[in-house]
Amino acid sequence: MQFGVTNLPTGLSVDATTGRISGAVKNRGEYKVVLEAKNALGMSEKPFRIVVGDQIALTPPMGWNSWTCWGGQVSQDQVLHSAKALVAAGLDRHGWTYVNIDDGWQGQRGGPSMAIQPNKKFPDMKALGDQIHALGLKFGIYSTPWRGSYEGHIGSSCDRPDGIYDWIASGDHNEYLRIGNTDAAYDGLAGGAQNEAMRKKSKQGQEVMAKRRSNWRHGAVPFFDQDAKQWADWGVDYLKYDWKPIDVPHTEAMAKALRSTGRDIVYSLSNSADVAQGADWARLANLWRTTGDINDTWKSMSGIGFQQQGQWTPFSGSGHYNDPDTLVVGWVGWGNPHPTKLTPDEQYTHISLWCMLSAPLIIGCDLDKLDPFTVGLLTNDEVLAIDQDPLAKPALCVTPTGDARVYVKELADGAKAIGLFNTGGKPITITLDWRAAGLKGPQQLRDLWRQKDIGTFNGSYSSEIPSHGVLLLKVSPGA
Repeated sequence: MQFGVTNLPTGLSVDATTGRISGAVKNRGEYKVVLEAKNALGMSEKPFRIVVGDQIALTPPMGWNSWTCWGGQVSQDQVLHSAKALVAAGLDRHGWTYVNIDDGWQGQRGGPSMAIQPNKKFPDMKALGDQIHALGLKFGIYSTPWRGSYEGHIGSSCDRPDGIYDWIASGDHNEYLRIGNTDAAYDGLAGGAQNEAMRKKSKQGQEVMAKRRSNWRHGAVPFFDQDAKQWADWGVDYLKYDWKPIDVPHTEAMAKALRSTGRDIVYSLSNSADVAQGADWARLANLWRTTGDINDTWKSMSGIGFQQQGQWTPFSGSGHYNDPDTLVVGWVGWGNPHPTKLTPDEQYTHISLWCMLSAPLIIGCDLDKLDPFTVGLLTNDEVLAIDQDPLAKPALCVTPTGDARVYVKELADGAKAIGLFNTGGKPITITLDWRAAGLKGPQQLRDLWRQKDIGTFNGSYSSEIPSHGVLLLKVSPGA
């Protein structure tokens, strides 16, 4: 296979073997190009836009995050292995781009910038970033403006200007607040055992959790600029910044620090942002968590997707997105992976709803255990195109009550994406009414999950939808 690009702007080049475009463009603007691919059987081409300016993440980010699979037990080897597995499964060919480390990589402060350095589970963060980039993927990392993270690692602020934290200086712990002070705490089994001890509310577990909670506050001395510079030097492309309540001053401080690095770094806020400040999150960040943590149950997924997102609609658009949390498909488990508890129909609903909402698509499953069904969920380009539509406009629910939920999303090509969702416990017939959906005249309907044209209809269309299931349509004017 050979690749080429016509009308490529000055400063960019294309690798004819991989099709990867690299380089830099000095002048702002929108550059229309045509990508070409050919082999012995023929040639195909498709138009694209290269947009140069201050705004990044013009469509919702797609990628993988370590937390839903391994929790705080994550390691450099696991992250690199996951990046390779993502490519081996072909997910990168469908837009899955980011490989993000969550909580668990942080060591002590040091280096030329007095920034957070990795712990011994991550022996060479720069090399990890380079290896991820060499696969054609992008590299993400995690931190918090607090003194300490939820998992018990240092954050981007401290009470001392020398960057030394009291629980480390005391000798009670090294950089990781945990049960016991032994190297075995970095072992996966030991990590699982300590989390289990905390769940069982052992005395030692309660003491450690109390210490962790005491660090869930902003330190007197910020290290935002130092940490951002270090991440840029490592080649980081995505930051998940995690604390609660999210506030404007600390959000803005890190936004300025990231911008000052000169590197494009997607800025993700977590968790449970306040909708009353939605305009601030849209101004300062690329995405923000609208909820607490999701889990792999219908109650959690449907509650977040159907009940909590409507109020956030005005704040989402190209470059800034409401984030209803990760996709809980495949093997998930936060340190103890298991097959998702969502039924197949619930998984179709999950992916469909997140795409209709123009939400970031971040998976967290064990990529070594991808089964054909999960691969099908994650590689249906017609479904993913609804999420990645350049208009980036979230859907509106035109039937906000009852089990039958009809969502309508405007698309850049003038068509509409429409989801017929059954949130109830029994199969029901759902009718798409032209007036409610803003349709006029004959319309062509295409079933996106089946990638099959249904036909041309006028006035209304009805279909039986299984319990917790969906019919996801693209609706275009037709003769």
